[in-house]
Amino acid sequence: MLGRSNGDNDSQTSGVLIQYIRDISAYLREKDLSKKAVTMAAAVLVLTGLLGVHYREQGTLLPTVAGGGNRQLPIYCVQTEEPKIALTFDAAWGNDDTQKIMEILKKHDVKVTFFMTGGWVESYPDDVKMILAEGHDLGNHSQNHKNMSQISNSEKEEEIMSVHNKVKELTGYDMFLFRPPFGDYDAALIKTAKKCGYYAIQWDVDSLDWKDYGVDSIIKTVTQNAHLGNGTIILCHNGA
Repeated sequence: MLGRSNGDNDSQTSGVLIQYIRDISAYLREKDLSKKAVTMAAAVLVLTGLLGVHYREQGTLLPTVAGGGNRQLPIYCVQTEEPKIALTFDAAWGNDDTQKIMEILKKHDVKVTFFMTGGWVESYPDDVKMILAEGHDLGNHSQNHKNMSQISNSEKEEEIMSVHNKVKELTGYDMFLFRPPFGDYDAALIKTAKKCGYYAIQWDVDSLDWKDYGVDSIIKTVTQNAHLGNGTIILCHNGA
């Protein structure tokens, strides 16, 4: 989960610890995967996930591995010594699987972040409130799912703040995590996001769940990814 607000003290926001999922660990052993693969799975799909600690008053976040120099970069992963990761779901189209996902997350006491478009928020307001009520974080995925590098700065701001205001009105929650659609960004987008009070969030491990290759493929794609490690941000989709 990517820095969920604690509600009572909004100046300090911390990630939420994701607990063990023994079912998946057992599944991997049944598939006779290598010891290394099972160990890596324990770091990801056994899920003890945490993006980091966020302090709004200070405006700081654990540094990203992708950072460097004066380049304007989004956060791809978080630098941490702990074997913890962040699981994220983009919600832009469809809602057939959301309830099932929520049931699985609740069963294993897993907290994640849902990055939602404005259209999704408008179509499924009850689910938006449910996700927050269940202890998950709400993230911004733009109003219209456009390529953010191809629109003006004023349009960038409108794409971000339109969703922000909808969620604020619906839930009272101020989102502060923005994931650009398609992972498309430029320096102006990062600056605009900051202006709007947001961190731009990418990912360093893509589950490729949208390809619909099945469970085995998703697990292999994640656990054998070369970028998998402490502080990894995993991309999934609620409609995949």
